[in-house]
Amino acid sequence: MKNNSLKFGILVSSFFLFASCNAFGQSDQKRQNQEPPSVEKIFADLDKDEDGLISKKEVKGPLKNDFAKIDADEDGFISKEEMEKAPKPKRGKGRPENKK
Repeated sequence: MKNNSLKFGILVSSFFLFASCNAFGQSDQKRQNQEPPSVEKIFADLDKDEDGLISKKEVKGPLKNDFAKIDADEDGFISKEEMEKAPKPKRGKGRPENKK
């Protein structure tokens, strides 16, 4: 009886471990296949005053960290032209590896 309970417990644990690994693998694959948003989509989401420019107050997310790099004319605003010419972020798998 104890032997059957132990086997059942191992079987159930294995099932949940497999199911959770499979779910995490699918979410990583979705993220890799996802296209970056278009310039129009970015402006539709961030340009709250609809002046055709994104200010430092309007910007958020990863774009906030690279604002100075993208704002080529250093006027404190990102135009659609600046956004189109901006270097594209590199997409990689998982975490960056330590290089020795």
